[in-house]
Amino acid sequence: MGQARLGSLEADLGMTGTQFNLSISILFVGYLTMQLPSNLLITRMRPSLYLGITMLVWGGVCAATAAVQNFAQLLVVRIFLGVTEAPFFPGAIFLMSSWYTRQELTKRIAWFYGGVALANMFGGLIAAGVLDNLDGRNGIAGWRWLFIVNGSISMAFAISCIFIIPNFPQTTKWLTDEQKAYALWRLKNDATEDDDSKSTSIWQGLKLALTDYRIYIFILLQHLSILSQTFQYLFPSIVLTLGYGRIETLLLTVPVWFATWCAALAVTWSADRTSDRSIHIICLLTISAVGNAIVGGTTSVGPRFFGMFLMPMGAVSAFQIIVAWVANSFIRPMVKRSAAIAICNAIGNCASIYGTYFYPCKLWICRKEISTIY
Repeated sequence: MGQARLGSLEADLGMTGTQFNLSISILFVGYLTMQLPSNLLITRMRPSLYLGITMLVWGGVCAATAAVQNFAQLLVVRIFLGVTEAPFFPGAIFLMSSWYTRQELTKRIAWFYGGVALANMFGGLIAAGVLDNLDGRNGIAGWRWLFIVNGSISMAFAISCIFIIPNFPQTTKWLTDEQKAYALWRLKNDATEDDDSKSTSIWQGLKLALTDYRIYIFILLQHLSILSQTFQYLFPSIVLTLGYGRIETLLLTVPVWFATWCAALAVTWSADRTSDRSIHIICLLTISAVGNAIVGGTTSVGPRFFGMFLMPMGAVSAFQIIVAWVANSFIRPMVKRSAAIAICNAIGNCASIYGTYFYPCKLWICRKEISTIY
């Protein structure tokens, strides 16, 4: 959506005022309502099939966004996009926590969540190519092509993931009995308790999560961390305020997100090596806050672009450490861990509902300026 905005999205759909911000935040209505039910359900299903199918459906809904003709239709599609997106992130975190020990998990989540930075990086390249070369092709606007291309890529990849993604250690068919036993032993040795998926009911697991006081601390921490990342939904519009054209703007987002990916891997290595989380999180969120202050406090292009590097480098890196911390803190039983991950992620993402309104168009770039880039 942030990249499509640099096309004719708002003009074609007759969007005014803060309607673009609403189109961003409305996704999280569907996203939040399905987080917990989905992550409880995945404990009783084949993760490969469940995650693969939901990714496939998500790609279809994403591509269908190209067909909307007005703002109301966009809102409906965005809600459904949130519903279909909900299973993936907490489900993937939960699945990884069912394979890796606590020491191994942080590094794996860093690579996994680093996909966000890489997605924004390649997304900027794809958007630049699509808006520059496909705008108007076959009578279809460039922003519509953007949703078609991204949705189609996701659908194709989702089909292959159904056959590639492993299930739980005890249910993955391509493992031998000895390998299954070893995988389970590693987890038991790490947690001094079996990772049993059947002995605890879904409702018992939910109750165990809600009665653990630590979950409320992590909810607040994850909520504030996600709030610090809400700028990324409008990041191309923020970069556009540097005064370059839309294609140059999209290309300028690429080095920012590549640097973010590198920083995320580096701080995860540092957190692992020093066995520290809290100090790393505090420092990283401070870096992001400094970046926001620079971007909002000066009109000089150089310092502002530097601040745009600091914003995601701090916020994204801090979040991946927090996610790993949550998964490591509620290790047994399996259903409790699944519920805790989903609850923290769902309530944490409530920040995205109102956080996007911190960046209204009138503060960053007026619609007259957007219209002059064509």
